[in-house]
Amino acid sequence: MVKHLGIVGAGAMGAGMAQIAALAGIDVALYDVNGTVLRQAIERIKTNLAREASIGNLSQESAAATLERIHPRTRLVELNSSEIVLEAAIEDLRMKKDLLRHVEADTKPTTILATTTSTLSITAVASATHHPEKVVGLHFLGPAQDVKLVEIVRGDHTSADTVQRCVEFSRQLGKPSVVVYDSPGFLVNRVIQPFFDEPLRIVGEKVADPEQVDRIARTIGGFAAGPFETMDNAGLDTTLDVREGLYNSFSGEPRFRPHPVLKLKVAAGATGRKSGRGFFEYPEKKG
Repeated sequence: MVKHLGIVGAGAMGAGMAQIAALAGIDVALYDVNGTVLRQAIERIKTNLAREASIGNLSQESAAATLERIHPRTRLVELNSSEIVLEAAIEDLRMKKDLLRHVEADTKPTTILATTTSTLSITAVASATHHPEKVVGLHFLGPAQDVKLVEIVRGDHTSADTVQRCVEFSRQLGKPSVVVYDSPGFLVNRVIQPFFDEPLRIVGEKVADPEQVDRIARTIGGFAAGPFETMDNAGLDTTLDVREGLYNSFSGEPRFRPHPVLKLKVAAGATGRKSGRGFFEYPEKKG
């Protein structure tokens, strides 16, 4: 059982993971170099927990105890008691390699170094460390609080022990996991692309609008969320990054070419639920 978790990066993913882990009874050291981002993350978590308590999903006492388990940190060395350190920075290979190099220097040799990347090679990220057998991908699909599945990605040198500890950690969080090998897009991103492809073409050709497509997906297909709501929840910028990563990794195969509709949304700053607008409007996120 993991008792201490370190998280590097207090953005949407990092804050979401801190909340999930703290709810599971784990003490979390949430690190960010930017104090403002760190304070905003704590406020976001506090708001989320208060909302859950207000609708009866959580007692006031549990909400308060959960918040007390999350400890904001501004120095990496303060993560040195962590059994797992979860890197949740932006999708930039150089940055992730640099972060893991520094985390490794400031933590115990037994600490697992996990990256939340959805597109980058785990083997490439691990190449910056002295112990690549301790490096693994933990791909939490967004929003991390709502999506159950965790994709555990083993690099070329990831040990069986590291993988097994991550399977147990995922179970501790109440999330089932799937273990896959390092490859472009891993498994989930490649499986889900067809779910987005035809809907984007339909909207691009003005055959139907996003609301109509999603309604059909929910009522006829039985999906909990339609393709456009799913993309909005994940973040349209993240969805585009994944698509461009696949397109480049597969040498420009036409099946992975990013659709212009998606590119235009991101260019306009409509990145989904987190920005207040994407394919749908989210008034509660504006302002």
